[in-house]
Amino acid sequence: MTDQALTQGEVFTTRWRGKMEYEWDTGAAVGRFMAGLKDGEILGLRCLQCKRTVIPPRAFCELCYVPMDRWTKLQDTGVINTFSVSFVNWDATRRETPEVPAVIEIDGASPGVGILHVLGEVGEDLETVVSRVAIGKRVEAVWKPAEEREGSITDIRYFKLID
Repeated sequence: MTDQALTQGEVFTTRWRGKMEYEWDTGAAVGRFMAGLKDGEILGLRCLQCKRTVIPPRAFCELCYVPMDRWTKLQDTGVINTFSVSFVNWDATRRETPEVPAVIEIDGASPGVGILHVLGEVGEDLETVVSRVAIGKRVEAVWKPAEEREGSITDIRYFKLID
């Protein structure tokens, strides 16, 4: 399709502005998890059958299919499971300083279970980040002040390395 086809009417087009209002329901498990974040706590759910503690929480264990309702307060520390160094923002614009998304295995959760978040205070250039960040490094959450929290994963500003 060419610009000419569009501008000279060779192709029929129409414009429509839909009313697209919606609300998202977090459900019981994620809703309680988010409320915990607002209180400065990381909560996981424990499966009584397979003995795993998972985060983010889910209403049913995906391994043994039993309901999970044993809430457990987890630490706000953990270990880097994997990470990436990005110089591209979410909107595909370029960044001057790197952003480092990482999967963090939270202390108290089962091994291999983690949350995706960002690392902070890791350096302003690729060389520094690569020299400091590694799989297996310990991290801790840096929280927003209590009065700024709203019950969102962003209530944790980022995770920083524990040196």
